[in-house]
Order: sequence, then C-alpha cells, then structure tokens
Amino acid sequence: MPETPERLSARLEQLVRREQRDKRMPSIAAAVLRDGELVWETAVGVADVESGIEATPDTQYRIGSITKTFTATAIMQLRDAGKLDLEDPLDQHVEGAAHRPTLRRLLSHASGLQRETQDDSWLTLRFAQPDELLQTLAQAELVLPSGARFHYSNLAYALLGIVVERVSGMPYKDYVRERLFQPVGLTRVSFEPESPAAKGYLAQPYADGVWDTIGVETGAWASAGQLWGTVGDICHWGAFLADPDESVLSKKSAEEMRAVQAIDDHERWLSGYGLGLGLRRDGERILAGHGGSMPGFIAQLFFSAKEQVVAAALTNESQAGLGELGVALVGTTVEEWPVASETWRIGEPPPEDVVPLLGIWFMEAAQLVFRWREEKLEARFGGSLDWQPSSVFEREADDRWRTVSGPEHGEALRIQREPDGSVARMVWAGYPVTREPGPWRAPE
Repeated sequence: MPETPERLSARLEQLVRREQRDKRMPSIAAAVLRDGELVWETAVGVADVESGIEATPDTQYRIGSITKTFTATAIMQLRDAGKLDLEDPLDQHVEGAAHRPTLRRLLSHASGLQRETQDDSWLTLRFAQPDELLQTLAQAELVLPSGARFHYSNLAYALLGIVVERVSGMPYKDYVRERLFQPVGLTRVSFEPESPAAKGYLAQPYADGVWDTIGVETGAWASAGQLWGTVGDICHWGAFLADPDESVLSKKSAEEMRAVQAIDDHERWLSGYGLGLGLRRDGERILAGHGGSMPGFIAQLFFSAKEQVVAAALTNESQAGLGELGVALVGTTVEEWPVASETWRIGEPPPEDVVPLLGIWFMEAAQLVFRWREEKLEARFGGSLDWQPSSVFEREADDRWRTVSGPEHGEALRIQREPDGSVARMVWAGYPVTREPGPWRAPE
C-alpha cells in the first residue's frame, strides 16, 4: 500500500468513525483505492456481537445489490462475444418467458416489471429456484409500461441471471467465478460467507442494543443480491469497472455501462442508472457504483472513473445508509490527494489520407476543428466549453467514419472528393462541412 498523506488518513478515519457512531452500526469497514492502488482501509466495531470479535478490513460483509454489477458485466461480456444483443427481448434467450422486455431495459431498471419476484419471497423468506420462477412468471405484474421510467426491479436481475445461464451454458455462479472473480483477482468475494465474516444485525430504535437478523438464501434471486465481499476486493472491482482489463471486458462496454439510461431522481436530477451501475452527481463530479441491502447488511461502492478513485463501505446493520459516506470518501480523497493528469506524449503521425481532413472546417459559419489525437480522429466546435467532450470517430471504410463518442454519437462522417481525389467537403450527421464559412446552397 502506498504511503497515504496523514491528513487524508485522519479525515477518512474521522468520517467513518462518525458514521459508525451516529448510525449506531455494530461495525463498519471502509477502503479507498487511488490510481489502481489501495491507499487506505479501516474497520471499526464488532463483526460478531455475541463473541465480541472485532471487525477488520478482511472481514466479509454481505454486499446485496452490488451483485447486480457482476450480473450486468456478465451480460456485457456475452454481448461483446456476439452471443446476445441488448435489444433482444427476454424470450429470445429464455424460451416461453411470459414477459418480454429487452435486455437493455432489464439492465437499466426500465422494464416496468414489479420490484420483487412474484412468489412473495419477503413474506415467506423462501426464494424460488429459476425453473419455478419462470413457470410462474405470468403472475408477475408489469407495473409500468416498459421504458416509461426508472423502476427498480430485483425480478429483472433474477431474469438476467437466467439469461447468463442459458446463453453461456454455465450455471450463473460458475460463470461469475470463472469469468469475473478469477481474472479480476477477487479472492474474497464469494456467494457464501467465508471466514472471517460479519454477522448481520438491526439496531434497536429505542435502546442501545441490536436484534439478530435472518440469513436469506436467494435462489433465482442470487444474481440480484447474493454476494459477500471485503472492502478491499469491492474497491478492486470498482477499479476494474472504471478501467477494465480488455481481455475480460472492453473499455467501450465499461463506458456504456456508465452511460445514463434512466433518471431515478426526478426532483433534483442528481442520480440515474446506466447498465447495471447507479450514477450520482456530486457537484461537477460524476460517480458510478451501486448500493446494496440485505437483512443485517448495507453496502456501498462509488468510483470516479475520470479521477481514478474508488471507495467502498460495508456494515452489518440493516438500515444504516452509506451513500453519503461513499460520496464523501471519494470527494475527500480527491481533495487531499488528487491524481496527477496524464502527461502529453508525442504520438504517431496520422495516416496520409487523414492529413487532408485535419484543421479548420465550417458548418455554415460555425468553426469546427478536426485533429488527430491519441491515434483517433476527433472534432470540436469552436467555443465549446472545457467540460464538453470532443466527438471521436472510428474508420468504417474508405472515406467513411462513425462517431463513437461525444456530440452526434452514432452518426456517420462521409468524405466527398473532387475528381482529382482531393477532399471537396465532408458530410457529418447529414450536414455539409466545408473549408470556408458560408450559407448552405442548393447544388447548381
């Protein structure tokens, strides 16, 4: 672990200890990872009240719905392998499914399906296995039209776990262990608790005591909330989601997971949801991650992909929300110990046929500058604000490019040439782009 500034360690420790006291948690563990390295971790309180065993950073806690980030990553892996498409309806991969939202809407909690599985599992504390869940799926309600708005659904992620099984030909748990835990190096994330592991509690509201909580075996719901983990491993998982090993998950897919699919805060517009990742605005900073809740446990993961800082906090108390603590751990770390910006380096020269595309162009009178940066073609309007991204293009064919990020994402850029082969103009998203400013004119 790199040597962490003393002031930062003291501030982070103070945040966690205040949270443990104010929210009356039997214990809490927290950690921060910066620029790929775990730089701070702590644990306060007891993992097991009866035995008095102290919590440590290596104590496992149940992480609840952070499990959904693993399920979503599995779906993205299968998409990248060409085995499914996010626009596929559910019944394309789960034959006979009574509801057929697209995989994208299941991933983004926009399917409209009811929140919990249709078997009243939280009344009986019995969670159906996948086959039984599918046999009774017609009983589940579509409580909103599919795509209408964000509506959190554990049922949706139970169904996505079944998709992983059907498409990969592997049991869900085996897939996640082999394709995610092992290649990412998560040795202390598991589907069942592995010692040392915390025991779950509920703080009594009117006395300084706690109640025991019941353990839940989640059945088909495992892909929505079964996992256990340590703060260190959850931070490493967040770092992977921010900047994945391309042999495990493409960076493009990780960025797609962080793209807003639905707003879930319709009052202030401060939070939303991507593909398996919650999104949170903290001033000018955008955080991604997920929370988790199971009887006796609360969990929180947040990371800033731009600033390469990840924070995780886990507790063995049922109702102690950790969202604001997660935001504060990331913000405090960036404030006290910012990650240095990348150094500019001289790159390879652009291909010969790209050179005529570079420089100043115009869309009517709006200046548009094309550059070759980090071996990619990009464009930026004059007067763009610092925070606004450039458009980035990838070549599709001779004289045809595709916008892969930034303004006009998805649109084509076509190069039109004179008879002598020189560039006459470009056409981007249907608009003419010319070397000189002027009004658009009909061809003569």
